[in-house]
Amino acid sequence: MNTAAQGSHANFGLGTWPARRARISPERTAIVEAGRALTYAALAERTARLAGHLAERGVRPGDRVAYLGVNAASTFETFFATWLLGAIVVPLNFRLSGPEIRYMLADSGATVLVHSPDTDALLAAAAPLPDTLRTRVPVGPADPGPADSPDLAGAIAAGPALDVPPAVSLDDPAVLLYTSGTTGRPKAAVLSHANLTWNTINQLAHIDFGHDERSLCISPLFHATGLGQVTLPTFFKGGSVEPVARFDAGAVLDRIEQGAITSFSAVPTMLAMMCEHPRWAQVDLGSLTSVVYGGSPVQERVARAWLDRGVRLRQGYGMTEASPGVYMAPASGAAARPVAVGVPHFFTDVAMLRDGRPGPLDATPGELLVRGPHVFSGYWNRPADSADSFVDGWFRTGDLLSVGADGWASVTDRVKDLIISGGENVYPAEVEAVLLRLDTIAHVAVVAVPDARWGEVGAAYIQPREGCTLDESGVRSHLEAHLARFKIPKYVVFVTALPANATGKIRRVELRARAAAEFADVEGTSG
Repeated sequence: MNTAAQGSHANFGLGTWPARRARISPERTAIVEAGRALTYAALAERTARLAGHLAERGVRPGDRVAYLGVNAASTFETFFATWLLGAIVVPLNFRLSGPEIRYMLADSGATVLVHSPDTDALLAAAAPLPDTLRTRVPVGPADPGPADSPDLAGAIAAGPALDVPPAVSLDDPAVLLYTSGTTGRPKAAVLSHANLTWNTINQLAHIDFGHDERSLCISPLFHATGLGQVTLPTFFKGGSVEPVARFDAGAVLDRIEQGAITSFSAVPTMLAMMCEHPRWAQVDLGSLTSVVYGGSPVQERVARAWLDRGVRLRQGYGMTEASPGVYMAPASGAAARPVAVGVPHFFTDVAMLRDGRPGPLDATPGELLVRGPHVFSGYWNRPADSADSFVDGWFRTGDLLSVGADGWASVTDRVKDLIISGGENVYPAEVEAVLLRLDTIAHVAVVAVPDARWGEVGAAYIQPREGCTLDESGVRSHLEAHLARFKIPKYVVFVTALPANATGKIRRVELRARAAAEFADVEGTSG
């Protein structure tokens, strides 16, 4: 795009979105929080004033501004103000430990940290904070921060409105999103303004968001799902977004009914908790038009529970590096195939890794390759990792998918989770899907265990549903009725809870380590 030809409209960063929407529909509600409505005109003014304050604090294009806190109006104000300056947002996961927060601040080189009062203890645990961090801006007055740094409300009130923002191109970095870190140190995916914008267009091509959209922002904004699946598309269309600070199934159900909510995105665990809530059968869900979920497979009984209530439930598949959307189930077929991920987004190219090169899609499981304008260019300060993530310009997802003749895809497994037992491929996701047909099972994870005879065998960690009892013989009988013998896990372990990260993904690396320790002494003794 030739920005030179655009004159005064050369700034295409996401920070201009509130101002551009304010020109179209200034009186429309942009954000709802605690009964308070913030119009697009007010959001644009507050964003410009916060940007002016950050500029006075020395924030320049390319600088990193970190945000640590729950979903709130202040999150969006910080994001848009940072983008208006051409700086880069670094959303931090408030569920992490102090050392993990310190690592991310140091790794990103953030110079400014905006943080909510309820993270004071976490920041104390993160001390000493990196020397690169020059300014802290508390969202509220609970922690005044450095003496020369006002809280966010004061910064907005005192900040001079930024009348002429610096030029920001679509290719400039917009956000550093740290991957979940289920293996090794987290890496920050660098998403550009173009990546986020094209993901928004992809979502709008798949889902009919309208100007009267009333979306709940449930998924945390330090995650690509929270930012990209519903929230930015709603802002783009001029709808309203209501941030949810912390997920509570009953409170969310109440808010859907009271606020006539039309859409939200969530992880499957949240959907399960809501449909299992005592108020589920009574709550009015009639306003909902679109519910998008992703991050991990959903149990079919959970999907059916939502579909039976007349809700358009659609599974999406993606990853942080794709901003995040890659596949989504179209409305026309989602009810018939509630656990399939559907077809690729409009501006998304997909292929399979075959013999080390991009190859055709078919029913034989293969590692999915992705490319498109929404796919990132690399990891922050990780040139080797970035290079290893691509083959011939295609991003290697690390996920095994199979695609039918109609183009609909199903996620088979993660490449690294594949179990090779006696020369046979065992896909943990297949075994888990069979186990989850038992209504007595809430969650399950199958991981590989080294085995002297077979090379690897499976260990199934099973979390029963509350109030339900399970026995190993019953589980094995169920598996034997549906799977080949070599696919059945050698070990079955019942647990009260499975280890998960902040976005609900099971920490399989922890389970693999646990399984190796627990079963090392019986390795290879049976088959």
